[in-house]
Amino acid sequence: MSTKPVKPIKTPPKQLNIEDTESLKCDACGNYSFIKSYFIRRVSPLMSPTGQEALIPIEVFSCGNCGKVPDKMIPKGDE
Repeated sequence: MSTKPVKPIKTPPKQLNIEDTESLKCDACGNYSFIKSYFIRRVSPLMSPTGQEALIPIEVFSCGNCGKVPDKMIPKGDE
């Protein structure tokens, strides 16, 4: 009897058909292209684990035409 740990059997990743997805469009202007944008959150030195002020970037997507960030992507507290 072997004392080696048994490795779990890996299942192959599920194949995704792009036709089964839906495109997102901007609610404000109807554009379909988005660009990366960032919300920057400041952490006070009192709350920071290092004891120093910190800036935390939160990546979101904004409309490439009008710049609006979809409501679903706005972090809580920034509405």
